[in-house]
Amino acid sequence: MSNIASVASGLTTGAKLAILAMAVGSFGIGTGEFAIMGLLPNLAADLGISAPEAGHVISAYALGVVVGAPLVAILGAKLGRRPLLLGLMVLFALGNFGSAVAPNYASLIVLRFISGLPHGAYFGIAALVAASMVDVGYRARAVGRVMLGLTISTLVGLPVATWLGQGMGWRPTFAGVGVIGVVAFAMIARFVVPMALVAGASPLKELSALKRPQVWLTLGIAAIGCGGMFSVFTYVVPLLTEVAGVPIGWVPLVLALFGVGMTLGNIVGAAMADKALMRTIGGMLAFNVLVLAAIPIMAQSVLGASLSVLCVGFTVAIGTALQTRLMDVAADGQTLAATLNHAAFNLANALGALFGGMAISAGYGWGSTGVVGAVMAVGGLMLFGISVALERRETLWAPAAAE
Repeated sequence: MSNIASVASGLTTGAKLAILAMAVGSFGIGTGEFAIMGLLPNLAADLGISAPEAGHVISAYALGVVVGAPLVAILGAKLGRRPLLLGLMVLFALGNFGSAVAPNYASLIVLRFISGLPHGAYFGIAALVAASMVDVGYRARAVGRVMLGLTISTLVGLPVATWLGQGMGWRPTFAGVGVIGVVAFAMIARFVVPMALVAGASPLKELSALKRPQVWLTLGIAAIGCGGMFSVFTYVVPLLTEVAGVPIGWVPLVLALFGVGMTLGNIVGAAMADKALMRTIGGMLAFNVLVLAAIPIMAQSVLGASLSVLCVGFTVAIGTALQTRLMDVAADGQTLAATLNHAAFNLANALGALFGGMAISAGYGWGSTGVVGAVMAVGGLMLFGISVALERRETLWAPAAAE
């Protein structure tokens, strides 16, 4: 609690509880997104479908994230942020309760799509609400505390949901996630106070963010530069068992290091972003290149592979920095830009898994996913360089333009 107090210096207890309430929503969304990955065999057997068909359930959720983020931001431009958060939690809970009782494969696909619709919009709007509660110098850390619910879901929510699903089936897991959504709704309703509407807010103003090159560059950094984490994590189990020689019984313990790394990255990255935002983005992209490029070597031993998993999890430190950067460059379209950040990360997920799979299929081995990720991080660094150069040019010419 002292850590939160230091971040939210000068805030009332009610405001701190509001950030906690939104973090609970983040925890529920993260648990719902990741839990299904450990339950695909159970789901496939229960519905009588193949493993690839079961994987489409995850794709349907990701598609919902990509579609829902801009759609909610544009259609909800004239709504208050608190009602939007509450409405998104209702949709999230209903989508998961519906998934728990889905009668067949087709209906489950539709319900997972619906469950994904609130994802990006919720994180974007919650980030804006949290940032509005603190001074400028604490924005990233306030946003980071909301996102902490997402990273903790990989450390706590994922193994608990997997354990529940393996013991009772995948349906109770979705029902449990729905319950978390109900709890988050109640906490947000209780602790997030109504906020004044943004003056002049409209769908057109939100869409104005898409006219700004810096918005596209920041989203590109997320979609390309951050794909390496997903390239590795998608195929991390065979990497651990077949390359590093990790006993199958130890795999959950090694994977827990990924959650530890994500949690540490979230906390440390947010603090760094408040002190030096652009240096944090550039530095973390360079860190990604080094960590990912070393995986083919590090994965040759249990210790090296475990350290790599921890470090790959830590690369999530860039997420809060990119979210904060979008607040700075989106002008009147902050809600749309903030929600698109999570759509970009889902695109990174898809691209990382695709390119990593292509390298494996080409015969380069499981460790090649790290090289693929390093190349993607280099791409992110190139976009970052363009962003910095463009910003310097705009700053240089700003006085002349004003005259």
